[in-house]
Amino acid sequence: MDEVEEKSKDIINFTAEKLSVDEVSQLVISPLCGAISLFVGTTRNNFEGKKVISLEYEAYLPMADNEVRKICSDIRQKWPVKHIAVFHRLGLVPVSEASVIIAVSSAHRAASLEAVTYAIDTLKAKVPIWKKEIYEESSSWKRNKECFWASNN
Repeated sequence: MDEVEEKSKDIINFTAEKLSVDEVSQLVISPLCGAISLFVGTTRNNFEGKKVISLEYEAYLPMADNEVRKICSDIRQKWPVKHIAVFHRLGLVPVSEASVIIAVSSAHRAASLEAVTYAIDTLKAKVPIWKKEIYEESSSWKRNKECFWASNN
């Protein structure tokens, strides 16, 4: 077969625009792959008995971009994946809308499923993104308990 080898891509985007699962998943399609795995994190309408109206995200973009690139590099060392897309919304994210979408393509499902799990777990632990929960009556910046720089108090 004279199939041309397709160059692997890491697509990273931090945006205030609404995220589209279809658009992000399209970015990782490859004729060499039989699997695309996705993680979509959305705003839920409650937290500890309080009604959540929306979430607000802020990030230190130069470091956030660098940390996500490291995550992509780590994934490529651990699993045979083709394309990786990591999109994170910044600013206000209303209930039911996506705040993060991670898509990974690979020849077989195990690699992409494991890579997506690793990507979201590591993103939450290492990437400088802060979340504010906005309730009906108040708001609160939330400590990410998975984050390595968070105290154990």
